[in-house]
Amino acid sequence: QVQLVESGGGLVQAGGSLRLSCVGSGRTFSTNGMGWFRQAPGKERDVVAAISWSGASTYYADSVKGRFTISRDNVKNTVYLQMNSLKPEDTAVYYCAGARRGLVIRKVDYDYWGQGTQVTVSS
Repeated sequence: QVQLVESGGGLVQAGGSLRLSCVGSGRTFSTNGMGWFRQAPGKERDVVAAISWSGASTYYADSVKGRFTISRDNVKNTVYLQMNSLKPEDTAVYYCAGARRGLVIRKVDYDYWGQGTQVTVSS
């Protein structure tokens, strides 16, 4: 009922920036909270950032605080992840996720997932 498509990934040097986008379609009105997760080879899929419907509430993993910013444009059904000061350890597949609930940080509580976009940071 809800489809999410990520874009904006690519190869960037350490210290550079990327902006990821996630466009929703279908019953997007049923989606409240949104989040970004990432999964590196051999690692678990972990939350990066999350945002409530209005954007008034946000959450960031400690590893990205001060460097990443999550935002959303509900008119465009789009969620963004601005990534600055990228580090090689940020290399991962980044996934967009949506929840019927409000601000959600646990992956098991998300209802919809995108297919992911690769981010590679070289040193």
